[in-house]
Amino acid sequence: MNIIETLEEEEISKLTAEREVPDFGAGDTLRVHVKVVEGTRERVQVFEGVCIARKNSGINSAFTVRKISYGEGVERVFPLYSPRIEKIEVIRRGAVRRAKLYYLRELRGKKARIAQKVERRVGADQVAKKEEVAVASDETIQETESEIVAETNPSEEGGKEINAEGSEDK
Repeated sequence: MNIIETLEEEEISKLTAEREVPDFGAGDTLRVHVKVVEGTRERVQVFEGVCIARKNSGINSAFTVRKISYGEGVERVFPLYSPRIEKIEVIRRGAVRRAKLYYLRELRGKKARIAQKVERRVGADQVAKKEEVAVASDETIQETESEIVAETNPSEEGGKEINAEGSEDK
């Protein structure tokens, strides 16, 4: 890795510590809050539209957002790590099969719509279970000798035994 790449990585880590950059791609609907200077005043302007392209090239990364304003298509290219961007919100995820959606420029009306990406709950549950297992294996379980002896020798009172799951059997 050369010196320039190292400096870019340091700058990116510093900028992402100040402002969260969400994970998004082409097809996602974004709401970009941009600081606009008008004379002596500074205000925040919101630009909402579909991300049609994303260029990842270190500190020079950028993304293009397209919206229809009063029947006219408007596109803006935002540098990803610009200090003018206050925050980026992902409104909805789009299911697309291309990295660049420039073909949307020629489409009008319903043809220009993008289907919403469906999140699978099964995968999320499995990920959550895997995380629970990882947490459980990291913990050290300490048992006293009396607990171990009580589990191995059945108690004489009710003739109950404790099986491997910890439930009682008669």
